[in-house]
Parts: sequence; structure tokens; C-alpha cells
Amino acid sequence: MRIIFLTVLTIIIYKLIKLTNKKWTLPFLHPLLLCPILIIVLIHLLGISADTYMDSAKVLTNLLGPATVAFAIPIYKHFHLIKKYIGTIIVSITVGTLVAISSTFVLSILLHLKTNFLISILPRSITTPIAIEVSKEIGGIPTLTTIFVIITGISGGIIGPFTLKWLAIKSPIAKGLSLGMSAHGVGTSKAMEYGEQEATFSSLAMIFAAIITMAWGSFLIPLLMNIAHV
Repeated sequence: MRIIFLTVLTIIIYKLIKLTNKKWTLPFLHPLLLCPILIIVLIHLLGISADTYMDSAKVLTNLLGPATVAFAIPIYKHFHLIKKYIGTIIVSITVGTLVAISSTFVLSILLHLKTNFLISILPRSITTPIAIEVSKEIGGIPTLTTIFVIITGISGGIIGPFTLKWLAIKSPIAKGLSLGMSAHGVGTSKAMEYGEQEATFSSLAMIFAAIITMAWGSFLIPLLMNIAHV
């Protein structure tokens, strides 16, 4: 009974916030920002622990796998465009991963963050499962990495659409690659609201970003860490 209650409660809260955000498109009303906050407040008021909530709402969590696999459908439908722009995809995502890692590194140095903290947040711009593995490989703290991946995804999902509008970017390819690179899964979810082509290239950006960042984890990130110790 508790599983049904918490699952239905989560869906209702998300739907209500999404409808509110559709009417008033304000950043602080974004479902991915406001929904977790409201759920935290509610389960606290109801005396439900975070572990109990996660266990009860696992029905929704288990849907993440099928939802991810479903991204293959638009990729298949637009495979001809992928072949046409494969060079653009690889170059843009390679540059995107370099910017993500180097900007994180520079800001961390300027803020005098501790080494283990710095290592943990370097792979923040890729999807969670891969980010965790990269974090382990370079000696980071996976839990901390997960937190910053989520923060990156949510902030990118909120700021991304405003940035695209401000820069007057119209190309479905550019929109998709930007959202997928900057906000991985959250960005891809947002890209689906624009259209199939945007969702396709956002999915590809998320996949390529993960692969390329894993490669950087073997030599670029260790190189940056050696520089940090100088």
C-alpha cells in the first residue's frame, strides 16, 4: 500500500508542477528543481525516511532502463542524418568534453578545493553510471560525483532552453547536441519536447560524451591532476 501511495504521490506532484511550469515558464518552477524539493519536504512531514521512499518508489526508478533504451528509436529513424553529420558530432562533443573538464578544473583550482573533491567533480558532465566508473578510475568519490552529475543535469535542463533562445539557435542538430552535452539525460528529456531530431542528437551527444570522457579519464584527467600538484 505504501508503494502505491508514494508512487502515485510522486507522479501527481510531478504532473502538477509540470502543468504549472507550462503556464508560467519560470526557472524556479522547473519540475526537475521543484519536484525533488517538494517530495523531500513531504516525506519529512510524513516521517518517511529517504531509504524508505527510494525503496517504495523503485517502480519509477526501474523505468529508467526501458526509457533509456527507447532513445534508440529516434536514433534509428534519423540514422541518415547521423551519417551525414558524424564529423560534426564527434568534433563538437570532443570540444564540449574538453571545455567541461577544463572549466571544472580551473574553477576548482581558483576556489582552492581539496584534491579528492576536485577529482570527484571532473566527470560531472556525463551520465551518472559512466561518471561513477570514471570517478572510481581516477580515485574520486562516486557519491560526490553522483551529486554533481545531478546538479549539472538539472541546471543544464533549466538554463539550456533559455540559452538556446537567447542565442537564437534554430538548428535541431545544434539544439540536440547542446542539450545532450550540457545536461546529459535531463537535457535529452528536454530535447524530446522540441522534437525527434533534437532528441536523436541529444541522445548521441550523451553517448559520445560518456565514451570520450572515459578516454580523457585515462590520460587527460591524470595530467591535470599532476599540474594541480605542482
